[in-house]
Amino acid sequence: MRVLHTSDWHVGRKFHGRDLLAEQEAVLSGLADLVSDDRVDVLVVSGDLYDRAVPSAEAVAACTRVLLRVAEAGAKIVVTPGNHDSAPRLGAFGAFAAAGGLYLRTTIGELHKPVLLADDHGPVAFYGIPYLEPEPARHALGLPELRGHSGVLGEAMRRVRADLAARPEGTRSVVLSHAFVVGGEASESERTIAVGGVPYVPAKTFDGVDYAALGHLHGPQTLAEHLRYSGSPLAYSFSEARHRKSVWLVELDRGGLAGVERRELPVPRELGTLRGELAALLTEPVHDAETEKFLSVVLTDRVRPIDAMRRLQERFPHAVHLDWQPEGGRPDVRRYSDAVRGRSDEEIACCFVADTRNSDPTESERGLLREALAAVAGKEPE
Repeated sequence: MRVLHTSDWHVGRKFHGRDLLAEQEAVLSGLADLVSDDRVDVLVVSGDLYDRAVPSAEAVAACTRVLLRVAEAGAKIVVTPGNHDSAPRLGAFGAFAAAGGLYLRTTIGELHKPVLLADDHGPVAFYGIPYLEPEPARHALGLPELRGHSGVLGEAMRRVRADLAARPEGTRSVVLSHAFVVGGEASESERTIAVGGVPYVPAKTFDGVDYAALGHLHGPQTLAEHLRYSGSPLAYSFSEARHRKSVWLVELDRGGLAGVERRELPVPRELGTLRGELAALLTEPVHDAETEKFLSVVLTDRVRPIDAMRRLQERFPHAVHLDWQPEGGRPDVRRYSDAVRGRSDEEIACCFVADTRNSDPTESERGLLREALAAVAGKEPE
């Protein structure tokens, strides 16, 4: 049996305010081509199908089209929710969806009940473990004494192994889980799952199964031959600029895990970073290659440029993030009480302008500030 391990689709997510839905649908629709070309039997999504618990109608429609393409290419689909998903909403009509080959494993109380699919060598049990928030999960599992992510996920895997042990000899197993496993490397785009405790679980938690298809971390990673993160299909932060986005093609034979191969995904728009003074960035030909990338720009002008983002986007239409780090650094920031002590309102306002852009206000700007302060006070400007 061939399994395509994916996770963290985050359909509906924006990138620094830019809508990514078209890019997401283009990349994810390409999974159907992999299913067809590599004769994939089952595609799994290990959490965070959507970016929000209540996704937009457009995100739901795009995701539905992608899943339909994958199904039409010949694969069954197994999905479990992540920390961004609403498990009850994702699992709605799950019993009916299963009839069409879409298996939604969203219930904590049934995490030990696998989806059973078969190949020429017999059954393969797919166990979908929904994202387990420790506090509600320990009660849903009927064991309020459990503590933390390690406790609830350890109990979930104990139940999985118990069910697997009771099945016919030769039954192979795949576990879908959305968790932060020790040894994994985070990026800037994952939402933290640490709520009053340690978010990590040990890798040995997943011992005893043929393959653990992990989700949550957005970079593709191998923690052990049978324990991997597929990562997100698109980059969702500039910290992922060097990621090679991909999915894992997992092959199971009669004896269990036979091999895992990487399948790289297309990059709809590259990420880039630029640093320098605004005038140079807007004119130097060396930056021509950056015009079609999503850009994070750091300006080093001594004085903060006016209307910098608009001006940058005239040359770099996909510049989405801007920071200002003046060459030589900025003046030391004083405590508020020190900054205002013994100063008039006009002096405080002028000091604020200077701190904000690293240059004193001009005489005309000082005049505008005096007019504004006078208007607030109900007086005529001096």
